[in-house]
Amino acid sequence: MKKLLLSLTLISTFCFAQIPVGYYNTAQGLTGNPLKIALHNIIDNHTQISYNGLWTAYKKTDIKANGKVWDMYSDIPSGTPPYNFTFVTDECGNYAVEGDCYNREHSWPQSWFNSVSGPSSDLFHVYPTDGKVNGIRSNYPYGNVNVASLTTLNGSKLGACSDLGYSQTVFEPIDEYKGDLARTYFYMSTRYYSEDGGWSTSGATNKSNILPWQMNVLLQWNQQDPVSAKEIARNDSVYYKFQNNRNPFIDHPEWADSIWTFDTEVFIKEIQLQHSFSIFPNPASNSFQIINKSNSQKPITIKITTITGELLEEKVVFLQDSVLINCEDWANGIYIIEVMADGTNRSTMKFVKQ
Repeated sequence: MKKLLLSLTLISTFCFAQIPVGYYNTAQGLTGNPLKIALHNIIDNHTQISYNGLWTAYKKTDIKANGKVWDMYSDIPSGTPPYNFTFVTDECGNYAVEGDCYNREHSWPQSWFNSVSGPSSDLFHVYPTDGKVNGIRSNYPYGNVNVASLTTLNGSKLGACSDLGYSQTVFEPIDEYKGDLARTYFYMSTRYYSEDGGWSTSGATNKSNILPWQMNVLLQWNQQDPVSAKEIARNDSVYYKFQNNRNPFIDHPEWADSIWTFDTEVFIKEIQLQHSFSIFPNPASNSFQIINKSNSQKPITIKITTITGELLEEKVVFLQDSVLINCEDWANGIYIIEVMADGTNRSTMKFVKQ
């Protein structure tokens, strides 16, 4: 959803902001990983500001038309925010409830990159946000919430994820800022590509790489919430006044699909296949069934290996409802059951013989 009620200043910026001439010349005509590498080289080696310098920068990069702090965790673009923060005066500090103060939110949590210098104060992902909501979000991934265990005053949610491939706790911002945060993650994965040696893994990332389930969500958000005047103005402000680099995915949101869509499509097929088959009973002593939960009656290949990779059995069957596998003569232990459909899509399951 596009942001509403934009100020005249932002509208003017939206109309007249220009990408520096030639800035993306080396990225033109590229797709996939070559495009990501080219963009990395363009936005790399930005001017770093100090962590304390973020407070000063926010007065230029995150200011509303009324002079207040632009906080995505409390703002309601289509209505009246529950509260507003005043620069300097409302800096955290201690907080107990929403509206007490604002602090510096690492949208890509610090624990995911072990607080190394560089990303710790990168304006393109460290935003001014309500201190209480920042604490609620913690280091949970962003995602779509199934049933909210907590809802903030502007409608952001915390709860179990409803997205394909992940079921743990996630934080869901309001619709008007989902695209902003998606493009933030595209920037982080590109800017710190090949510079993530000290980074950790999380439920959504492997170092600077975004995991397929998370990427699938972010690509959807990028489409559903197009680039706003707020983002364009912020991109220009960070570039011209502070870091001397830009977020390419604000200037060219279509580049996200050019780089990552193929991998995401493969992931979706694999997850759908994973949910199409199951093993029952598991563990078992004499036999078990591979159950087809889909309506497909295409031939599938069943491959059974030991935990050490030794091939035990491989066969092609037309699986309607289920197929019975005799395991009476198998040694006790763990086995890997791989089901392959259409020659490429695999569902891998673990079976225990006891």
